[in-house]
Amino acid sequence: MYSYKQGIIMSVTGLLIFFAFCQHKVSDSLNRSTQSGEIFNQNILPADYNLNEYLPHLKNKRVGVVVHPCSVVKDKFLVDTLLVLGVNVQTIFAPEHGFRGIADAGELINNEVDSKTGIKIISLYGKNKKPTGEQLKDLDVILFDLQDVGARFYTYLSSLHYVMEACNENNKKLIVLDRPNPNGHFVDGPVLEDDCKSFIGIHPIPVVHGMTLGELALMIKGEGWIKNSSALDLQIIHCNNYKHSSRYILPVKPSPNLPNEISILLYPSICLLEGTCISLGRGTESPFQIYGHPSFVNYDTTFTPLSIPGAKTPPLLNQMCKGYSLRNASIDSLRKNPGLNLAHILNSYKEYKGKEDFFLKNNFIDLLIGNKFFKEQIQSGMNEFQIKESWKEKLNQFKILRKKYLLYD
Repeated sequence: MYSYKQGIIMSVTGLLIFFAFCQHKVSDSLNRSTQSGEIFNQNILPADYNLNEYLPHLKNKRVGVVVHPCSVVKDKFLVDTLLVLGVNVQTIFAPEHGFRGIADAGELINNEVDSKTGIKIISLYGKNKKPTGEQLKDLDVILFDLQDVGARFYTYLSSLHYVMEACNENNKKLIVLDRPNPNGHFVDGPVLEDDCKSFIGIHPIPVVHGMTLGELALMIKGEGWIKNSSALDLQIIHCNNYKHSSRYILPVKPSPNLPNEISILLYPSICLLEGTCISLGRGTESPFQIYGHPSFVNYDTTFTPLSIPGAKTPPLLNQMCKGYSLRNASIDSLRKNPGLNLAHILNSYKEYKGKEDFFLKNNFIDLLIGNKFFKEQIQSGMNEFQIKESWKEKLNQFKILRKKYLLYD
């Protein structure tokens, strides 16, 4: 029987042969086409495939990595690949959902030791969102490789911000392995107001920013959104053959409740319902693809949220909800008509009878949308066009700023 290390050596040997054979191409299984003939994932490679660009910076260094299940090279964990190539990985920093990606949204993650490699894992979620000086003192360089989905409230961007701060404060080099943004083809939503900053929104950017984490890292540094930002030793390793217009399907789900392409495309719009009493399908097989409530009168589907891995205590647990299914939404249509779709939250508000209880009492909707007037706009009966007009000016200003930091067409 092969040992764990022997198995990884054989796998990485095959991986290196793969690089030599087709250095900048993906396997045919990733090159697919839609009925309309659109090609996606065509030759698009995340930056972690470009080993020759970042391995020299890790040689003879003590390395910390910020990774999760999407941090793979071909089909092998980046950590395993680095270890076999002789990189001295000493610490794994894990974001929301954990290193293996099975924790619920918002679930407390404890520090532990990886059972396969023996490397210590430090959680960057909960009370310890930012690496401490003590946690960084025995490291020389941090390698950051997280897969974002293009929404401001997806917390991996906030993790990037705090890692940048920590590296700057402790004089550590930061290398960001960039990844394609599956929602990178549009920009929409209100720009975050200062009085709504939180871990699900730190920066003055719209809900859908249309940038990769590498580009956002450059923006955070360039705009001085961390103290003494010019001193940060930051290096971005680019994706290969990616454009913002590219259709890119993630080979690994980025978090437990984003299981497929439709859920990821719908996520920025459907996630606004997290600030309400409406279920968006957590605890079902179709999170972010259905929404509803037991009180709805009009509906086209029913579902019952259950306690399952990745959603142990979903809203409306064990209650049959009546609502609407987006499971068969056209991906081509979603991409050809991009934008933050407010119809789902407006429709839910209309369907829900107890208007005073629709929004959660903790005002979570303010943190999600990024301002304190969106709720009042809905309650006053404003339509989608009127609401979007109210954020248009700042959104256009962001689009101009965004151009300074784009790495891809």
